[in-house]
Amino acid sequence: MSTVDPLREAAETMRAVRDRCVWSQQIDHRALVPYLVEESAEVIDAVEAGSRDDLREELGDLLWQVLFHAEIASRDEDDPFDIDDVARVLTEKMVRRHPHVFAGEVATTPEQVLVHWNAAKAAEKRTRTSVLDGVSEHMPSLALAQKVLGRAAQVGVEAMPAAAPARTEAELGDALLALVAEARGNGWDAERALRERLRMLQADVRAAEEPA
Repeated sequence: MSTVDPLREAAETMRAVRDRCVWSQQIDHRALVPYLVEESAEVIDAVEAGSRDDLREELGDLLWQVLFHAEIASRDEDDPFDIDDVARVLTEKMVRRHPHVFAGEVATTPEQVLVHWNAAKAAEKRTRTSVLDGVSEHMPSLALAQKVLGRAAQVGVEAMPAAAPARTEAELGDALLALVAEARGNGWDAERALRERLRMLQADVRAAEEPA
């Protein structure tokens, strides 16, 4: 039986690439961001419309991005950390946020799990002063709207429903936000709903382009 740790082997492969590939040597965290966005999107495509082989491959590509960032970070002169530090911090966080698994607390429903998760997260983020702290502005707009609506509800702020068909761009924004609020109220994912409808439209376009 092989004793090779595939994750460790992947980390060592990344280190060799950073050492010997002239393209990889000149990349920094910021320059990697577009690739991280692209690889994340391809994982989503694989989950929603791909095969098991697609998902396995795309998860590997996303893991490579994590390994790449960690390898860059390991060579920082002022504050280095490596993939082991990343994994250690992740493990510690997940143990804290699952006291019903690791610390004797009880959670028999998904709602109770969420209570434990949110309590642990609040304890970790004591310096935050707003429910909006930690919400990334780089999220796609529909997903960001759904996230902000959820945070707004925590402090009693609700989006106003759209009163009439939009006549201006500002009113269109109101109408879109109202649709996202409707999605959230029904437990739907607005971003995914639009993606899936766009896939149907793309299929119709390709079908229309086929020779008669």
